[in-house]
Amino acid sequence: MTAPELQDAHPRTAAPAAPGPAIWSAGFRLYFTARSAGLLGDAMLPVAVSAGLLAAGYPLGTVGYAMAFLMAPFAGLVLVGGVLADRFTARRLMIAADLLNLVARALLALVFFRGVDQLWQLYALLAVAGTAAAMFQPGAASTVPLVARDVQGANGVLRISEAVTTLLGPALAGVLAGAAATGWVMVIAAATYGVSALCLLSLRLGRVPAPPAGDSLLRNLVVGWHEFRSRGWMWGVIVIWMFFTVLSWGPMLPLAAGVVVPQYGSTVYGLLNCAFGAGTVLGGVLAIRVKPARPLAGGALALIAFPAYQFALALALPVPLLVPAQLLSGAGVTFWGVMWATSVQTQVPGEVLNRIHAYEVAGSVCMFPLGAALAGPAADAFGTRAVLAAGGAVALLVVAALLLTPPIRGLRRAAAAPVARS
Repeated sequence: MTAPELQDAHPRTAAPAAPGPAIWSAGFRLYFTARSAGLLGDAMLPVAVSAGLLAAGYPLGTVGYAMAFLMAPFAGLVLVGGVLADRFTARRLMIAADLLNLVARALLALVFFRGVDQLWQLYALLAVAGTAAAMFQPGAASTVPLVARDVQGANGVLRISEAVTTLLGPALAGVLAGAAATGWVMVIAAATYGVSALCLLSLRLGRVPAPPAGDSLLRNLVVGWHEFRSRGWMWGVIVIWMFFTVLSWGPMLPLAAGVVVPQYGSTVYGLLNCAFGAGTVLGGVLAIRVKPARPLAGGALALIAFPAYQFALALALPVPLLVPAQLLSGAGVTFWGVMWATSVQTQVPGEVLNRIHAYEVAGSVCMFPLGAALAGPAADAFGTRAVLAAGGAVALLVVAALLLTPPIRGLRRAAAAPVARS
C-alpha cells in the first residue's frame, strides 16, 4: 500500500478560508435545508409505497418488487452519477435530480389517488426515483467542503439531520397514509424536493474543479477508478467494509427484528430503533466536538461500540439493557461515518471527488443485500443468537483490521477546506 504521505500529494484544491462561521455560513444553511428536506422526502417513500400497496390488496411480494425497482437503479447508476457530477458540477446535477424526484412524486401521487391498477406505472416511477437518487448522491459529499470551513463539524450536523429525518419521515408517512391517502404523502414528498431544489438554486459556490474538456464519460470513469485505487487507505477501508457489511451489519437488521418482534412486540422494536436514532444524534454531536489527529483511527476506536446491540441480543438481555446497547451502537457507527466522510472530502482533489465518492458508495452498499439475504439461512443453520454473536465478533475484527492497516491508521487530518462565497 502507498504511504499516507504519498497518497495526499494532491490534496483538495483550496484557497485561503473566507472569514465567517466555521459551520453555519449562509451557504451551509442553504445546503443544510436542502439536504434535510430531501432526506425527509427519501425517508417517506418506502413506508408510503408499502402502506399504499398493502391497502390496495397487493401481497408482500409486490412490495418487495417495488423496493427492488427503487434500489436497483441507484446501485447501477451511482457511478455514472459521479462522472456526471464532475463534468457538469454537482450543484447542477443535484438540482436536476431534485426536479426529477419532484415530478416522480407528483406522478406517484396521481397513481395512488387513481388507484394502483397498473403496477408497471408504479415500478417505472420508482425506477425514476432511484435514478434521481443515484444522480444526487455523489454531489451530496463534494458540496460540504465548499460550504463549510469545519468539514467534520458540518458532517456531524448533517448526520444529526439524517437521524432525525430517518425517524420522522417513516412515522409521518405512516400517520398520513393511515389518516388520509398515500397520494397525499407523495404530494408532501414532492414539496420537500421543491424546497431542496430552490435552496440549491440559491446556493452560490466558488469555482469548482472539473475534468479536462473533451474526455469521454468512459475516460472520466476510468480516471476515477485509478484515483480510487491509488489511495490505499480508501480502498482498504472499502474492502474491509464489504466484509463487515455482508457478515455483520447486513444480517443484523433482519435478525434483530426476528428476535425482538416475536418476544417483545413491534412497539418495543420501534423503541429500539428510536434508541439507535438517538445514538446517531449523540455520535453526530461528539463528531462536531472531538477531532482526532488521525480521524480514521479515531473512528475505528469508536466503532468498537457498534456490536454492543448484537451482543446484547445474543445474550438475551432484557429491554432496559437493549436500549443503551442500541444507543452505543448508533453513536459508534455514526462517529466512524463522520470521520470517514470528512477524510474523503478533505483528502481527495475536487476534480475527481464526485467520482471517488460514487465508487466508495457503491463499494459500501453493494454487499448489504447479500448480507441481509444470508441472514435467514445462517440463522436456520446455526441459530439466530449464534449468528448475532458471530456478527458482533466480526465487527470487532473489522476494528482490528482498520487499526492494523498502516495507511488507514496513519492517515492524518487534512487542512481545513475553504468556505464557499455566500
